[in-house]
Amino acid sequence: MPNGLNAGVNPGMVPTNIQSHGPCSMLRYALLFVLAAISPALAQPVTDYLKVPGPIALGDTSYELAWSAQPAPDYTKQEYVPAGQSVDNFESMVIVEFLVGDATPASIAQSQIAMLEERKASDPLVNMDLLVNDASGEIILDFVVSAADANGDIIVEWNAYRYASATTSDGQSGGLLFAVSHRAYGDADAKTFLAGLATLRSEQIDRIAAAPLPAL
Repeated sequence: MPNGLNAGVNPGMVPTNIQSHGPCSMLRYALLFVLAAISPALAQPVTDYLKVPGPIALGDTSYELAWSAQPAPDYTKQEYVPAGQSVDNFESMVIVEFLVGDATPASIAQSQIAMLEERKASDPLVNMDLLVNDASGEIILDFVVSAADANGDIIVEWNAYRYASATTSDGQSGGLLFAVSHRAYGDADAKTFLAGLATLRSEQIDRIAAAPLPAL
């Protein structure tokens, strides 16, 4: 993936090359959806902790709430997939996460970047790029990761993570993640997926940047 998002960039979002990154105290709270840590879809009702029940529309695709968790009292994660897909096996997913506190979009994105830099040692496909909206303080980090499934077949995943500041209806302030993720499974589909990634990135970054943030 080439550095610099020069095509299809939402107005106000400007490319920033990623070069070096210092330590960040928010590392343990990085809002990271990694292939090796997929949360299982349990056969039980899904709790809408964030009061964002869905469906969430992104382009022509409608995403329904499929999984949620509160890994910490101040951190909530919810995942949405199209009808017929699951959080264990999906082609596309929308993610909404909220971290209560004074973390900025930049500090949370920095934690994600640090994790991706570490992942490069074991994942040769890791690549990333960053867009910064100076007016709003929002950040979009898009990146590719890969891993092998239980059978040794490759899974390739591309993500666009939009970080923003938000306040809930009950007055809690914090950092919001609004993201879209796309996957391909197996060598043949992975090659096709990567061949068309430039078009997918341009389209999906425009959509996630222009979409209204979920109201919490």
